[in-house]
Amino acid sequence: MFSLGQENIPSSPASTKGPVKYGELIVLGCNGSLPNGDKGRRRSRFALCRRNKANGVKPSTVHSSCTPQAAKAVSNKEQHSISYTLSRAQTVVVEYTQDGSTDMFQIPIDYVVTDTLPGGQTLVDGQTVQSTISRFACRIICQRDAPFTARIYAAGFDSSKNIFLGEKAAKWRMQDGHMDGLTTNGVLVMHPRQGFTQGSKPGLWREISVCGNVFTLRETRSSQQRGKMMEPECNELVDGSLVDLCGATLLWRTAEGLAHTPTVKHLEALRQELNAGRPQCPVGLNTLAFPSMRRKDVLDEKQPWAYLRCGHVHGYHGWGGRRNPEVEAECQERECPMCRTRGPYKPLWLGCEAAFYLDAEPPTHTFIPCGHVCSAKTAAYWSQIPLPHGTHTFHSACPFCIEALSGEAGCIRLIFQSPLD
Repeated sequence: MFSLGQENIPSSPASTKGPVKYGELIVLGCNGSLPNGDKGRRRSRFALCRRNKANGVKPSTVHSSCTPQAAKAVSNKEQHSISYTLSRAQTVVVEYTQDGSTDMFQIPIDYVVTDTLPGGQTLVDGQTVQSTISRFACRIICQRDAPFTARIYAAGFDSSKNIFLGEKAAKWRMQDGHMDGLTTNGVLVMHPRQGFTQGSKPGLWREISVCGNVFTLRETRSSQQRGKMMEPECNELVDGSLVDLCGATLLWRTAEGLAHTPTVKHLEALRQELNAGRPQCPVGLNTLAFPSMRRKDVLDEKQPWAYLRCGHVHGYHGWGGRRNPEVEAECQERECPMCRTRGPYKPLWLGCEAAFYLDAEPPTHTFIPCGHVCSAKTAAYWSQIPLPHGTHTFHSACPFCIEALSGEAGCIRLIFQSPLD
């Protein structure tokens, strides 16, 4: 039924002429765009490109007491500084100077990231649920010249170019005399093993400090006791690194990695080829078709549905359950008429965010229980990743909607029936 392969992937925008792109941050759970559309700085993905003028900073002078120079550094809105409050009587201030070789990007200063909820929903302004993402979550420093290394640091500078770590924040003095610390809910990073490729395996979650050092996770997300420092490891982001801000998780894709990623145009070609095979409901014998990506969340009368315990694909039918498909999508288990296996009965949706795919193979597998469909290796990879959930738990989740996965594998191969004629 399928013939498109890796060699037919259209070239990525990351490889076209224009400003140098370091990479992109893609928010997990948005499936290509925010529910109400990408607008302004509030988007589902953010491109980090070389700035016209470098704005990176690096540490310089350390003031171990409240000297006039330290007070001047904190009050000067043109001077970056980090203040570490050790007690009411002592604050260590570290001055930062301009670094012409790097660019700095801050979340959510340069880019606005809102909390992502299961099902791909996001918190928006005016809602009563308080965001757990810090107003100054983290910063990413990119080298302006090749190989364009990107490094991540906890905490971001406020509008006065200051970072303040209060008395209760975890902080300590390092051997070189500089200070370091952790933010309240922490910035967690996971680097995949063997790159972001068909052979990728999940790595271990680590916590990144204000100075970019790497630590094992704290006992609880906001504990004042830091984890063990992992000196051989560094804060450099690699293709496929995950960044968790305690409320939203982002995927980092390098410009080089994006150049080898299937584009939305390629995914659309796969959708059309799948529909061209005219898969049929094995009971009703009506032809099924995945809706266009513009209608990725709207149930269609030709929508494929599947029993997620066995993988048999059907059209919608109402026997043995409610007759309203909108209600049925949230319904209890049903019995497959093909094999009598009982399990969730859900509509199938194509995963539309191309950056989440490890390959360009056809959509043959679905996550359980949300019904998002993607390639086999993509489904297997994401099913193995324990994503941070809340402040102290982890669970595997669909990258397209971050709904927690269920079942032994978290995904299943779909069984389509070809037309009988």
